[in-house]
Amino acid sequence: MPKRFSYSIPQMTGRLLRIAAPVKGTLAVSTLASILGNLAQMGIMGFGALLLLRCAGWVEGSLWVFAGLMALSALLIVLGRYVEGVVSHAGAYKLLASMRVALFEKIRALAPACLMDRQKGDILNIAVSDIETVEFFFAHTIGPLFTVIILPCVTLGLALWFHPLFAAVLLPVYLVVSVVFPLIAVKAGRGVGLRYRTRLGELKSLVLESVYGLKDIQIFGFGPARLAQVEEKNREINKAAHGLTLHRQTVSSAPTFFVYLARILIIATASYLAVQGSSHPVGTVVLSFVAAASFSSTQSLTMVVSSLLETYAAAERLFQIEDTQPQVTEPARPKACGPIREICFDQVGFSYGGNPVLRDFSLTLSGREKVGVMGESGVGKSTVLRLLLRFWNPQQGQITINGIPIQEISLNELRQRIALLEQETFLTSGTLGENIALGKPDATREEIREAARQAGLADFIETLPQGYDTPMGEMGARLSGGERQRVGIARVLLLNPDVIVMDEPTSSLDVLHEKELLQTLEEACRDKLLLLVSHRPSTLTGCGRIVRLEQGRAVEQNVRRNGE
Repeated sequence: MPKRFSYSIPQMTGRLLRIAAPVKGTLAVSTLASILGNLAQMGIMGFGALLLLRCAGWVEGSLWVFAGLMALSALLIVLGRYVEGVVSHAGAYKLLASMRVALFEKIRALAPACLMDRQKGDILNIAVSDIETVEFFFAHTIGPLFTVIILPCVTLGLALWFHPLFAAVLLPVYLVVSVVFPLIAVKAGRGVGLRYRTRLGELKSLVLESVYGLKDIQIFGFGPARLAQVEEKNREINKAAHGLTLHRQTVSSAPTFFVYLARILIIATASYLAVQGSSHPVGTVVLSFVAAASFSSTQSLTMVVSSLLETYAAAERLFQIEDTQPQVTEPARPKACGPIREICFDQVGFSYGGNPVLRDFSLTLSGREKVGVMGESGVGKSTVLRLLLRFWNPQQGQITINGIPIQEISLNELRQRIALLEQETFLTSGTLGENIALGKPDATREEIREAARQAGLADFIETLPQGYDTPMGEMGARLSGGERQRVGIARVLLLNPDVIVMDEPTSSLDVLHEKELLQTLEEACRDKLLLLVSHRPSTLTGCGRIVRLEQGRAVEQNVRRNGE
């Protein structure tokens, strides 16, 4: 039977506590403030009981002393809660910031091979919403975990001082409320919390996909159908949220029974002792007040438990990504390949999920060749490029650069010497200059201008009011397809790699713009090795050699002479 959850509650709790280690001092201060505030809450009730008993003449002491202790307790309650809230959140937000960075580093290491089956919206939900949800553990859980131990111990000690029987009847109640019930509640509700976080991630993926594809949805009249999908996903989320709310209300209301049970047991015990000739009126009153305060504090643990359901669900989704092993890793002892003179694919094989794409693929590239790879869609053209950049590793055969197996070359050097231009150039919402300098953030403005000039983009940029400081807007909506491709070319040229590989760079262009772009490529890549992938013969007109892919093999190689 497969495991329902990837991690046990103790595993996740221990792991979250280890994550909190860098701010343990901050969280210790927060925890002490929480304990102090809750003890002060017990104090204000206990001293209040003594004040009433003093007024009744049952105990001795100064009225002003009891009143002053109550006032001091009230002040400590306010101070403790303020310090706890401020300090705990300061530590929690610091941890969240480091967790976001660590998750991005992990996603970067996993991409793209290990993230193919995950929806972008769900990854976004984990990186933003789920990490934000984990904040509850750091800011609101550690303090109550210690408080729920200390407060019952103080109350039981006071009960033992008045009479051992008071402690004997209160101990089982504290164990149920503080230990047994929370553990049962967390275990019983884990599935509910995980279901809710998962459905929420699915909805965000659907909405993100709909926003990106809004134009196509409108053109093809798919709006009503997509709206129905969103409504269905909303119903699933509401159903999961209803289960979560039902569990939360059960968890928060059930312990109330035990709170009143404790008060009844104190009165019943006092009555029994009075019948036995051992009357404890002062102890009964004081203990009733103090126990009520301690239970109101420990009862807050049940609210923590109900919120922990989402926290543990979010943590599980986060840890699943963090514990995924990347398919491509840095070599233990990387070898420097130097300027690339030769690339060799030797009987390379690769498949996606058991579906073979490349079979015994062999190809050698050298010097400043301009090599084109053509074939039908899905035949493996793009896979050749991705294997060369080590997005995946070959499953059979090997790829060598200057005679060195590609797995022995560091990823950083490999991707500095080989640059990829895909059919859709990704643009950030920064400025045009920042987009060109994506691969070289420290580039000077002159270097950016030169790259833009080589890509045939300089004249267009000069017409913009803000020039290179023009904001691109979301997804580069301000540029046409050809202009985006030229930004991609400028980005590649600024990097100045030894090898440029291009995947369908003209697929979204008409014949005129394709011709202009190819002329730009011919001039810009004159002194570089160029590997160009396309299913359009017109795109490969400038290549000196054309390789045709059929059934994952290089079955034909045409060598062209100039002018042919």
